Amino acid sequence: MKFFNSLTKQLEEFVPIDKAGTRVGIYTCGPTVYDYPHIGNWRTFVLGDLVVRSLIHFGYHPHYLMNITDVGHLTGDNLGDASSGEDRLEKGAKREGKTAWEVAAYYTKDFLLGYEKLNLTWPKDTFFCKATDHIAEQIAMIQKIEDKGFVYRIADGVYFDVGAYEKAGNTYGLMSALHLDEGVARIAENKEKKDTRDFALWKLSPAGEKRQMEWESPWGVGFPGWHIECSAMSTKYLGEQFDIHIGGEDHKSTHHPNEIAQTESATGKKPFVAYWLHGAFLQVDGGRMGKSLGNTYTLADVEGRGFDPLDLRYFYMTGHYRKVLNFTFTGLQAAQNARMKLQRLVGELEKEMETENKQEGQTDKSAVKSHQENFSNAIANDLNIPQALGVLWEVVGDEVLGRGEKRALITAFDMVLGLGLTQPLLVEKIPKDILELAQKRTKLRDLQDWAGADGLRDQLLSKGYTVEDGGHDPIIKRK
Repeated sequence: MKFFNSLTKQLEEFVPIDKAGTRVGIYTCGPTVYDYPHIGNWRTFVLGDLVVRSLIHFGYHPHYLMNITDVGHLTGDNLGDASSGEDRLEKGAKREGKTAWEVAAYYTKDFLLGYEKLNLTWPKDTFFCKATDHIAEQIAMIQKIEDKGFVYRIADGVYFDVGAYEKAGNTYGLMSALHLDEGVARIAENKEKKDTRDFALWKLSPAGEKRQMEWESPWGVGFPGWHIECSAMSTKYLGEQFDIHIGGEDHKSTHHPNEIAQTESATGKKPFVAYWLHGAFLQVDGGRMGKSLGNTYTLADVEGRGFDPLDLRYFYMTGHYRKVLNFTFTGLQAAQNARMKLQRLVGELEKEMETENKQEGQTDKSAVKSHQENFSNAIANDLNIPQALGVLWEVVGDEVLGRGEKRALITAFDMVLGLGLTQPLLVEKIPKDILELAQKRTKLRDLQDWAGADGLRDQLLSKGYTVEDGGHDPIIKRK
């Protein structure tokens, strides 16, 4: 397999750290559970799942970890300084009239439900770790960094000293060009910081204020900075060095460079992670996604429009993970049509195989092998999932393949794609607007207004539905 490594900015052959060559440690930056994840967040989480499934396809044994950020992620992150602003969990508590702990519990439950709906991998070696369950580990790591001389204290907390880190012979921020001093925040800078690039390891609770989430520490009562949780938890469960770290491309600017600096300072080992993978942004209708624009869609919004979360999963796969993907509901409709067509085909193949009495003739096995190799080559080439989907459709249209071989290939490919193609196709609930159009069309046919009926048929087709006339009540199906 080859991955594009964001750290080296090169396509590299994957070589596991494990000397036996099979165990692979993987960490994906998970959600901050103060609100519902949007569809841009879910694209990154699907990327993590595809990496895991692809590695299993090639015989590796992934040990997969994802964090749940339930404290310490400040609002300043959106403006270039994650060490400033209001804690998102505390802000969520004020918004909803609940405690921060209740907010975290509610949105963690919602995230795990969405994780399951998108068919994301959850085997025995996949697990989630909460920041609030690992306060002791975060404090211990900060103490190690402090012992190395890369920590200083100011009024609002304990900070990592980037200048001292660089003087010790290290390079900071290679992934994002922060080593060129481009990491300038877009908000008022903390004047006590030695360098604009310095970041909080431990934030002190404001004087006279009782936070809902705060802990005792050697530096005073407070809470961990956002970056330290990923370092403390990943090294606890995956080791001081591991194979793959995954996140959204927004993490390349500061979060992941900070993880590297603080972890390698604490452990004295390089590299902290061998391969860094970043998923590109998701646009909506050709522009950015934002709450102020009303287009920060969630999984519930997608389901509310009549789509299965697996349709969204298919949509993500139509673009390479390192390329910006433009989300539209028209594109999601096309993804749904394609996925349901595949699912129907698998069901039909199964029925034909059950009812067919005579044995299928022998197929040229080279056709099967060719499809297998093409599929494996696609995912081995930096997870070229759009190309892998193309191979799947080639299998569907291959008239040389027997029914059993065709179904076996689709089933094997879906172990990587995770589209649920072998699941029974549920009877679809036809949307209200489609039913109304079909009923109007029936009335026009009764009046022998054929032109009008044809116009409504074309409208139904444009929305992804066909109408079969076999009596007074038409049969409505997806294309």
